[in-house]
Amino acid sequence: MGKRAAVAAAGRGTGRNRRAPGRAAVPGPARRSPRPGNSPRPRGSTARQAPRKGTRGPGPRGGRRRPAGPLLLAALVAAASLLGGALLAHWRGPGGTPAAVAAPAATPGAAARATPPPSPSPASPPAPRPSPPASSPAPPSSGPPEVPASGPGTFTVAQAAGDPVGAGGTLRRYRVEVEDGIDVSARGAAAEIQQILAHPQGWAANGRGRFQLVASGADFTVRIATPATADRLCLAQGLDTGGELNCETTDGVVVNLRRWLLGSPTFTGTPAEYRHLIINHEVGHEIGIRQHLGCPGPGSPAPVMMQQIKGLDGCRSNAWPYTANGTYITGPAV
Repeated sequence: MGKRAAVAAAGRGTGRNRRAPGRAAVPGPARRSPRPGNSPRPRGSTARQAPRKGTRGPGPRGGRRRPAGPLLLAALVAAASLLGGALLAHWRGPGGTPAAVAAPAATPGAAARATPPPSPSPASPPAPRPSPPASSPAPPSSGPPEVPASGPGTFTVAQAAGDPVGAGGTLRRYRVEVEDGIDVSARGAAAEIQQILAHPQGWAANGRGRFQLVASGADFTVRIATPATADRLCLAQGLDTGGELNCETTDGVVVNLRRWLLGSPTFTGTPAEYRHLIINHEVGHEIGIRQHLGCPGPGSPAPVMMQQIKGLDGCRSNAWPYTANGTYITGPAV
């Protein structure tokens, strides 16, 4: 049996594992050692001892050992894995959160270079400071204008002229004068009176006369005067105006400055609207209506020839002699 085993081992090395010409030797798979008890080795046998279970036996005759490169590479990979795991565990720190890593000491000024300053956030522009008030006249108050009680008694003639207005009747030329020293423009007052006389609900538009603004050669004059001057001019005709009322004289119309600027406490419209009533009432006397009228009934518009400043007697205040559809507004004679 010992010889047979030796011959078999020698046949394995020289038989089917023999190298072919020009080819490198390729180690073949090792034969599994016989199970214990199948071929016990006799004493004194020269055959090689069978390898222990779990170990590789010797290769065939003339074969080369397996290179150690793969084993060394595997060892290096294993070592790198262990080192990387240790570094990862150290970087994460306890609890899985990244641990602080000590940074190398920075040289002076390096911190400023490493960490740039935060960019400034856009800020809203500062509110502009109010500039000091310029030395200009104070704006007029929102209250009623001041009315001087008296003036010098001299007048400025409005240097203005216009075309005749009206649909028919006698042409009457008028001139506008404003007392000196009051805050009313003569030209401005003349233009406003011209618009009043040309109103579609006025005298001229309804055939009761034609009117033309002139600077000279007038048939009558419209004067705007302070209360004291108005009283004096009206009293010369025997009329007591008491510092409050207007009047019609042989020279023309005298308008109290207080009424021109403030209107009337019994009139529901604005002072500008009340000026229509002043001119229409006084010019009504100029065209021949000498008698005053009363209220025609409660809720009716008051006639312009009614002295509305003295009370309305149930009528509604009104500034025009005609309605919008051309009806004359009249009332009982008083």
